[in-house]
Amino acid sequence: MSLKGIFTAIAKVRRDVFTEVARFAYEDSPNYNTLEEIPYKIVPGEIASHRESIFLERAIVGERIRLAMGLPLRRISEHAPIPAGIDEKSLTNTIYKPPFVNIIKFACNSCPDNVYKTTDICRGCLARPCVEVCPKKAVSMVNGKSFIDQDLCIKCGRCKAVCPYDAIAKLERPCARACGMDAITSDKYGRAEIDYDKCVSCGVCISSCPFGAIADKSQIFQLINEIKSGSRVIAEIAPAFAGQFGPKVTPEKLKAALLELGFFDVVEVAIGADLCTIEEAEDYMKNVPEKLDFMATSCCPSWSVMAKKLFPEFADNISMAMTPMVFTARFIKQRYKDSKVVFIGPCVSKKLEATRKTVKSHVDYVLTFEEVMGMFEAKNIVLEEMEPADNMSFGTGAGRGFAVSAYCRCSFQFAGQQYRAAAAAAEKAFPNREIPIDQADGLKECRNMLMLAKAGKRNGYLLEGMACPGGCVAGTGTIQPVNKSTATVNNYKKKAEKQVANESKYAEMLSKLDESWFDEWELEVE
Repeated sequence: MSLKGIFTAIAKVRRDVFTEVARFAYEDSPNYNTLEEIPYKIVPGEIASHRESIFLERAIVGERIRLAMGLPLRRISEHAPIPAGIDEKSLTNTIYKPPFVNIIKFACNSCPDNVYKTTDICRGCLARPCVEVCPKKAVSMVNGKSFIDQDLCIKCGRCKAVCPYDAIAKLERPCARACGMDAITSDKYGRAEIDYDKCVSCGVCISSCPFGAIADKSQIFQLINEIKSGSRVIAEIAPAFAGQFGPKVTPEKLKAALLELGFFDVVEVAIGADLCTIEEAEDYMKNVPEKLDFMATSCCPSWSVMAKKLFPEFADNISMAMTPMVFTARFIKQRYKDSKVVFIGPCVSKKLEATRKTVKSHVDYVLTFEEVMGMFEAKNIVLEEMEPADNMSFGTGAGRGFAVSAYCRCSFQFAGQQYRAAAAAAEKAFPNREIPIDQADGLKECRNMLMLAKAGKRNGYLLEGMACPGGCVAGTGTIQPVNKSTATVNNYKKKAEKQVANESKYAEMLSKLDESWFDEWELEVE
């Protein structure tokens, strides 16, 4: 179960850290020694509020500060002040590199993993089905209550399945349960540990940890210094932005607020989503089934990396189309020479994507909505009160719909936006062609979908995978609850002048995106 969209004490600490790091970066001549004061500001007083020691709470905040400044996580055995070993020159030039998702070991509660235990709900019933079905005689009655001998238990779960009172609980590490890659295990002390050979940086574990032990790196400090240096920094904002900063914050007010932060311009990533949709639809029509049994989309980095890691035989089946982030970044780089591009979105895995050789020359920084909110708060910008800027919308309804998955985890049903967008584009270009579609929500479901493809049960299909259950609106870096964000994005989608990707005013530019032409072409931005 994800804690995303619930403003917990963990969410407050995260946002306080982003705000204070941004505030520090905005200082004219920041004194790095003052970083030591931030944990005392975030965790004031003498008595701990959430953990056994206020010193522990502040130490955890200290590590979060380092990660928020793009610095590597320190080993638990290291003893040094927060700013130890860093200076402005080295920090601003720090190479942003994995791992982006990190476990703060001394914040981990060493949650039990895959353990069955009898709770106080047990009524010591006469039937005692838990005792009867256990194949290893691990369950017995002690003082009139069911008791499970952990040394004998093989964790088959039969006792839990037959208990008439649901008195037997299965205890799982929340982060491990949420991980679709089985990348989280335990170290010798029982603390969570990430196998980075398996990890795809989806960030779902961050939203699932109830102890706030998992955090991601940020580029807030480096970005603010880039803006302060006078660079032309352009923000490209993902379609999931609708409603993220409050119900009264229109796209035009959000653009005005971003300009107030020092961005030179703001471009909606929906324009790149449209082009990605068109290209993937065309690729599907050309290659399936003549060359490929099926084709999978590539817009979600964690999904595509997962597919290539676990199903290397399907590497050619993953679309080679650039993601919406990259399409839009290339447009911006051409329009604004010598500019810096910042992707603002809901996703931690975009930080991983931006480190790829083919991407890092186009996308200079990646920030989440949550991190940008810290920048707004550091500058005391009240978004609701901003005077609206001019329209930044260039995308169609299909492009805006990239933010949501096919099946929403809320009370109402809606047609899938992202994967159906590709189908709609293909159907418009090839009207007599049927396109079977399958979609998976969350990496575990994605793996199951590819298992079906491996078994030959998805031949001819267009497959869409989303790492975050609910789609991009459920990304780790989002602010609002998934159901609320989904509804807002769907409403924003309906307001687009055009609804099908092929109708994008920039559709004709797709054929011109080769390297030889790239330096000559100029994007028309109205």
